[in-house]
Amino acid sequence: MTDMPATQAQHRIQLAPAFTQALKFEAYPASPQIEGVWTQALRKNRSENGAFMEYLRLDEQGVQQLPGQLVPRQISVSWAAPSRINAFHIHVKEEQNEIWCVISGQLTVWLVDCRAGSPTLGVQRKLVLSGEQPTMVHIPSGVAHGYQAGDAGATLIYTMDAQFNLADPNEGRLPWNFFGEALWAEDRG
Repeated sequence: MTDMPATQAQHRIQLAPAFTQALKFEAYPASPQIEGVWTQALRKNRSENGAFMEYLRLDEQGVQQLPGQLVPRQISVSWAAPSRINAFHIHVKEEQNEIWCVISGQLTVWLVDCRAGSPTLGVQRKLVLSGEQPTMVHIPSGVAHGYQAGDAGATLIYTMDAQFNLADPNEGRLPWNFFGEALWAEDRG
């Protein structure tokens, strides 16, 4: 979303000059794409008794029916306290690709392509993941990722194609504000 200044000539309804000068219109450009990042909405089947949702279907080759391939080696759950910022992680020691899905609450997620030679190097992408509208996002190795939980916190389930190694963690860290504090600023639009 970007703001575009208004001009009086564009309006059928004329405003007093002070309001015209302050007025802006929002634009909704397509989200920037990052090579290897994809999303896929999940179907939440609701009834009067509750809801059911498939997260992943697996066979010998890994996860089925996705835009890309991932062979799960670990599935984890993370609970984020309200308004918690957990950023930025990046996996570089070994290949570690992830699929994230928020199953309750909401996360504002930022992805930044840090891979040398990538056609989308430096591209930043913002996603809002919610348990109300579950969506999976694939995060490739070398893409920095972090999140901020909503007011009610969030529960994140994530699948990795590598197992966590406590003796030698593959979890590099960049400061939470490495790409600018404005990423985490509250939208007061």
